[in-house]
Amino acid sequence: MQTPQYLTLEQARQVLAEMGIKLNSRQMKRAAEKNAKGQRKLPFFIDPIDKKLKIEKGALIAIYNQRAREAEKKARFSRFKLEI
Repeated sequence: MQTPQYLTLEQARQVLAEMGIKLNSRQMKRAAEKNAKGQRKLPFFIDPIDKKLKIEKGALIAIYNQRAREAEKKARFSRFKLEI
């Protein structure tokens, strides 16, 4: 089992950029902000030691991979066959 690697907002933005998902700082901050119900779009948490928002790297990557798979399943086409 891998040791968790916790990322700051900027580090998370860089990881996503390496995956081809280019976001600016404001977009990352919006994903980390709580909505009216107190929920975040992504599972960021406040680090109890340095009081900064953090997210686990594996969780961030898994969320984006899961959403990509869901989108492929819902699409009318797939990588391997074309439905008309």
